[in-house]
Amino acid sequence: MRFHISTLGCKVNQHESDVLTAALSAHGWQRSEDGDRADVCIVNTCTVTQKASMQSRQLIRKLQRHHPGARIIVTGCYAQVAPEEIEAIEGVHAIVGHSRRDELPDIIVRTVGHTEDAPIRAVDDLAPGLRFFNPATAAPGARTRPFLKIQDGCNSFCTYCIVPYARGRSRSMRPGQVIRHLRHLGQQGYHEAVLTGIHLGAYGLDLQPATDLATLLERIEAEKPLARIRLSSIEPHELSDGIIARVAASAIFCPHFHLPLQSGDDAILKRMHRPYSRDFFRQRVVTIAKRLPQAAIGADVLIGFPGEDDRSFEKTAGLIEELPLSYLHVFPYSRRPGTPAFNYPNQVPPQVAKERTALIRAIGNRKKQAFIEQAVGQKIDVLVENRRDRATGRLKGLSGNYLSILLDGEDSRMNTIAQAIVQDMDDTGRLGGQIIA
Repeated sequence: MRFHISTLGCKVNQHESDVLTAALSAHGWQRSEDGDRADVCIVNTCTVTQKASMQSRQLIRKLQRHHPGARIIVTGCYAQVAPEEIEAIEGVHAIVGHSRRDELPDIIVRTVGHTEDAPIRAVDDLAPGLRFFNPATAAPGARTRPFLKIQDGCNSFCTYCIVPYARGRSRSMRPGQVIRHLRHLGQQGYHEAVLTGIHLGAYGLDLQPATDLATLLERIEAEKPLARIRLSSIEPHELSDGIIARVAASAIFCPHFHLPLQSGDDAILKRMHRPYSRDFFRQRVVTIAKRLPQAAIGADVLIGFPGEDDRSFEKTAGLIEELPLSYLHVFPYSRRPGTPAFNYPNQVPPQVAKERTALIRAIGNRKKQAFIEQAVGQKIDVLVENRRDRATGRLKGLSGNYLSILLDGEDSRMNTIAQAIVQDMDDTGRLGGQIIA
């Protein structure tokens, strides 16, 4: 049997698709390459916005056209929150929610002999006691820097966000299992892993006995299962001084932080149900910059939330301008049914939100350019990726502080950590350099 997986959404979804690929391969199935016909098509959906839900439906129909006769299985966050919408799409053979993820490979196998008109529907409520699904082994996928999901779910219930309803309450992988998976990746020849989760800063609080992210990082530092560990997004109020100090003193944790800001106006933050102020966010960023002057500091920004007037937008723009941020991820607010903010008054007109989004993205582009420029002339350690850059044919490397650099060299340099000197930056803002050790 040949299978095809399409993935929408976040790093967690990508990791879960890698785990599913490994499980189906263990059944003796073969993943089809792009353009090849598949017997089974799996869509790992996203529903973080209305547009993401629409894209999930479009992708299901596209796969039906490109793989006529294939079994169509739909899973992921959209499958969890709106299975009846997916069931209305003719030709879907199975809908599997997050609470049944451990059964997903077996359900997929069952669909091959499924002859009933109605699809298999394996979607249950996400009960508070839902356990963390721990795969048998780490699943690196095709990346040089595999993701490892160590936490799932969210307890925050921000007023714009559907994720807690789609993923359930926060739950964590046990520390010993985290170490085991990281060690396994190291034994397979990987040099970096990205620790990821839906709400990474809540790691360990649900375990018995309870632990936390700082304690996990201390153990990883002591055991050194891999050469480099990178943290994915972490909430500002959960990025403690201890974690910053740990990264600053570490030989293995990458100097790279990604903090969701969302808004620089305190009134908007309160309406969003975000548990920090603009001044607290400022203090976190300044602390990182003082302890790690070369660190990459990214931020998420949500523009056009209900009630965002010119004054609150200017506060957001002003805060971003003043801070030493390295890059931004900027999103226009999207009304999402099922969230409190969907019915909030003072909705921002889409055109206004679009114009404000463009202004913040322009600020982000300038900051990113400045961060890249300061690397010219520097010596940096880079992890050389396992494929060449398509446009130039050169090797690609990624530094600990999230700088991408094009390098000359032989294929034998791939998947190694090398020291390079950054020599120049081209007109498109890409760094170029030379491996020196």
